[in-house]
Amino acid sequence: MSLWSMFYENPGKDVFKWSHYLPIYEKHFQRFVNKPLTVLEIGCLHGGSLQLWKRYFGPHATIVGIDIEPTCISHVEDQINIRIGSQNDKDFLQSVVDEFGPFDLVIDDGSHMSADQIISFNALFDHVKEDGIYVVEDLHTNYWEELGGGVRKPGTFIEITKNLIDQLNAYHTRGALGVTRFTNTAASIHCYDSMVFIEKAKISPRRDLIVGNRDGQRVRRQVQYLPHQSV
Repeated sequence: MSLWSMFYENPGKDVFKWSHYLPIYEKHFQRFVNKPLTVLEIGCLHGGSLQLWKRYFGPHATIVGIDIEPTCISHVEDQINIRIGSQNDKDFLQSVVDEFGPFDLVIDDGSHMSADQIISFNALFDHVKEDGIYVVEDLHTNYWEELGGGVRKPGTFIEITKNLIDQLNAYHTRGALGVTRFTNTAASIHCYDSMVFIEKAKISPRRDLIVGNRDGQRVRRQVQYLPHQSV
């Protein structure tokens, strides 16, 4: 059954998702279905999305939800764990990492405030497995002043993402940008309406290859960029 069908026919607690999110999530998440994995979702609300991930990923998934609202502890059930605390509390986030990490998937559906999104990202991204994904959703709020946003406002997660795109390509900037840990651990950044997916991978040395025939001679040449320690 597709994620959309599971969402639309939801028999459990309320789930709030924009309709265009579901095929995007399935595109990136389907390779994890029915495999052992740990999912961390920031923001529990009514608990429905935690149940949705449990149904979608299957019996081998461990789902961890965090929220500042103490009543969210009621969402605990088989495969679903709840910890109460703020996504902008680095010590709390580290305690969740120590208990459940590293994570295959992190989904930030928390306060929707840029400052909180950035704190959580900085605290958790390094604790996503090398083939995992970090997701921030509802990024349209980054454009809203009442949540600390604004169009092209410095310091929003949208603007941070633009900087991360540069870091992803740091090897090709001829020294203008230093290679960072992010450069050497992030494989791709996918930007959608209100969502960003950052996929990690074990990064092999970048190779610029020329392969072919020239005047009857086999041509093979490469320039290699070696990953090195972050700056």
